[in-house]
Amino acid sequence: MNKNKKFLDQEVNNSNNITAPITSPISQGKLVSKVNALISNTPSNKIINPQNLVFNADKSTTLNYKNIVDLLISLVSIDNINEYYNKIYSIISQNIDSRFFAIGLFKEKSNCINLRLQDKLGNNYSTKVFLKDDENPIVQVFKTREIQFIENQNYLKLSYFKDYSTAILPLISVNKCIGVFIIEDDNARQNTKLYSLISNHMALVTHNLELLEKSDEFVNTDALTLLYNHRGFQEILTNEISRSDTNKQPVSIIMMDINNITKINRELGHAKGDEVIKIVAEKVRQNSREGDIAGRYGGDEIAIILPNTSSAQAKYVAEFLTYSLSCCFIDEIGPIKVSVGVATYPDCAQDKEQLLLLAEQAMYISQAKGYKDGMSAIISSSDFNFWDDVALKSYAEVVSKRHSQLGINFEEELITKFHDDHNLSDSRTWEVATSLAGAIDAKDPYTKGHSTSVSRFSEALARAINLPEKEVARITLGALLHDVGKIGIPETVLKKEGPLSDEEWAIMKQHPVIGAEKVLQPNPNLRDLVPIVRYHHERIDGKGYPEGLSNGDIPLAAKIVAIADTYHALISDRPYRKGMNIEKAFSILEEGAGTQWDENLVRTFIQIAPSLGVDN
Repeated sequence: MNKNKKFLDQEVNNSNNITAPITSPISQGKLVSKVNALISNTPSNKIINPQNLVFNADKSTTLNYKNIVDLLISLVSIDNINEYYNKIYSIISQNIDSRFFAIGLFKEKSNCINLRLQDKLGNNYSTKVFLKDDENPIVQVFKTREIQFIENQNYLKLSYFKDYSTAILPLISVNKCIGVFIIEDDNARQNTKLYSLISNHMALVTHNLELLEKSDEFVNTDALTLLYNHRGFQEILTNEISRSDTNKQPVSIIMMDINNITKINRELGHAKGDEVIKIVAEKVRQNSREGDIAGRYGGDEIAIILPNTSSAQAKYVAEFLTYSLSCCFIDEIGPIKVSVGVATYPDCAQDKEQLLLLAEQAMYISQAKGYKDGMSAIISSSDFNFWDDVALKSYAEVVSKRHSQLGINFEEELITKFHDDHNLSDSRTWEVATSLAGAIDAKDPYTKGHSTSVSRFSEALARAINLPEKEVARITLGALLHDVGKIGIPETVLKKEGPLSDEEWAIMKQHPVIGAEKVLQPNPNLRDLVPIVRYHHERIDGKGYPEGLSNGDIPLAAKIVAIADTYHALISDRPYRKGMNIEKAFSILEEGAGTQWDENLVRTFIQIAPSLGVDN
């Protein structure tokens, strides 16, 4: 760990030829099925079936070989390495009169043997033996794979153990030495067969469990970045949130989006984009604190779980990471820049999905705010006003890009916040309505900007028939929110390519009522917009919805919005067709004049529409 990382951590802290009966052979359990899949291409790495082991015990020994063998056999079905070692320690301490024993496993990354020693009283000691220490008998046994008997324990570098005799045995599995087994015994030479049995058993099971662990890691590892993939990240986050509930400690999320990655892929090729993503992942891995968990959350997004970390501490970590990334210069690209969002459980969110959504929203706000003094803006979900225009537009992006499937749960919160803001000035009402309409339009990329265009067209038609300015303003705002009820319509219905089924159409036809009753009616500032939103799908001939009103019963404002809504839908691209030219749209309006739409309003609209342009 480098100096900066240390600083960061400080900041946030048997009898003759006995063939033992086997009841749970490894080859029949979960362990081997996973491991065989992983090593099927390596013929030499066959999993050894304990049924093939023949244990030869020295008759003269006073130890109960049969009991120890049976106990060892009972362990082969264990699939957790810590549980296995605890059982081994228990078997040795209860059946062998030894002052201490130890297991040492080789760690390739640090080129050392991690030794865990337990004495007769149950005390545990840990130490490291580096392979460069050629004089140490542990290293000699590991390298030569030959048993050594030692008369003193100075090689253990533990002053508590000095003048006892020990046997050091190699742990060998599939022609590979994976560590050593050490046991104190004045009669070790006489009990060599037993200790060889134990060491062989430990080597076999340890090797199998290591392979199992690697197979699990492979399932949850992203091939490009070697970080956790989306599945693995989600599983760990679920566990950390559960632990947070138990320990009453916060857990934070840092969400990072690599800026301009789409442009890099397009202009320099996907290989260059992959190079950038790999560098970001490596820097995150190198500079994260011990205990933090990073994963590739999306194509160009990397997320980090920070257990026991407050929002302020998470922002500090994020600042350190973004600084580290900004120091990386890539040919043809320059320094790496990212957008960063932070969210904390349970302070900002009450469940996992909401936590992730808020972290993404904060990340998009960071993207919108750009850089200050050349550094990425670090945004926490606790830093911004939910109704801020940038915040709501960022929320809309999140919903559109990834979380539209969440549906009503988070949108219920959106509506609740909308209702809580009762004391709105005229300018604030328009700001909130614009942001809310943008969030609704963002649920469907094919209708992006639809609400704004319908509002503009409705305003022009209202002015063309000389309505009072106050009524023009009401119609303009009502048209902006005409589809607000779609906040309660499932994405599968909104985005379906092609005609809706009868059942789906019945769901879609609920949106005017949802918008009027659920969104507008509870807010005193917006109740006068209810007739516009509720009735903009009624028809002159009484065949519209939701109430089947006919000409004289349909409010004028709703008639105006109905024409503007239809016109923009006709000239806009949809998943199932390209947008029409305005002449074709006019012919459809003229055909429906007097039956579907008000005849006079259609005539006036066709006169002014060419001057309105197209927002598509």
